Amino acid sequence: MTILVTGGAGYIGAHTVRALREASREVVVLDTLERGNREAVIDAKLIVGDIADDALVAKICADYKVDGVVHFAAYKAVGESMTHPEMYWNNNVASTKKLLATLQRLNIKRFVFSSSAAVYGTPKTAPVNESAPTEPESVYAETKLAVENELTDLAKSSNGAMNSVSLRYFNAAGASSDNKIGEDWSTSQNLVPQVMRALIDKSFKLKIFGNDYPTADGTCIRDYIHVEDLAVAHVKALEYLENGGATTVCNIGTGQGTSVLQLIEMTSKVAKQTVPYEIAARRAGDPVNVYADVTMAKKVLGWQSTRDLQSIIESAYKWHSTHPNGYR
Repeated sequence: MTILVTGGAGYIGAHTVRALREASREVVVLDTLERGNREAVIDAKLIVGDIADDALVAKICADYKVDGVVHFAAYKAVGESMTHPEMYWNNNVASTKKLLATLQRLNIKRFVFSSSAAVYGTPKTAPVNESAPTEPESVYAETKLAVENELTDLAKSSNGAMNSVSLRYFNAAGASSDNKIGEDWSTSQNLVPQVMRALIDKSFKLKIFGNDYPTADGTCIRDYIHVEDLAVAHVKALEYLENGGATTVCNIGTGQGTSVLQLIEMTSKVAKQTVPYEIAARRAGDPVNVYADVTMAKKVLGWQSTRDLQSIIESAYKWHSTHPNGYR
């Protein structure tokens, strides 16, 4: 049987496609390529199209005998979600609801969802566990929580429950160990590729959004997880569902918090050069201090991270140094 990976030409999706194939899984990718890269899929089967296209999704599921879905297809920039909220509600929620309706009709019962630690907002305590209140501070986070809630409802459905694992990612970063795929800074607003761009593209000005937060150095704290570790979590989530696991949510992080300035310091150490930056005003929707309690992932999925911040930065620096134009 085959796993359908929506958004599998994106950064995390492409790494997960590779992890699934390394686990001897049959995979088919559905991606619009609006923000994904054909080259990132390498030699996996890629179908260009939209998850909201009921007929296309149904055909893919029939043709490839799909029995599980890993769902990445969504917009993911916090800042953009605050300035273009309707775009996020339409793409991340409305289209996902159409996808889920199609899968329900086809009796596909296993679904792994790319969620986000952003659903917690700024937690009252850190590390944050899955029972903490969900208080989104951005439209992006609101859309992720909306899909989680839909999945909770589908698990109770009277017409055949769909079981799911919502993986609440912390901050994915880094590149593949063989340097074949990584994050394209031209289409990503994430911190690590932007820091790398500041090192390599001298015309680019890196902005740190706020240095007056209530943290030790005034900058936001995040939990940076290597993208290959994150990809393996999806394989573990599928195995959990295949073994009869019930609908659940799991944090996927390292359990270690790193400030923006600490990440920049590590990058300077790895690259052996200073990262230029300037301080800008705080950005709407950015929580202060978020890092994971990963007890649930260890217990339920049998998963934990294996790489530290230096490994993340080393792989990212190697990728961006050798792919300054991304996949172009």
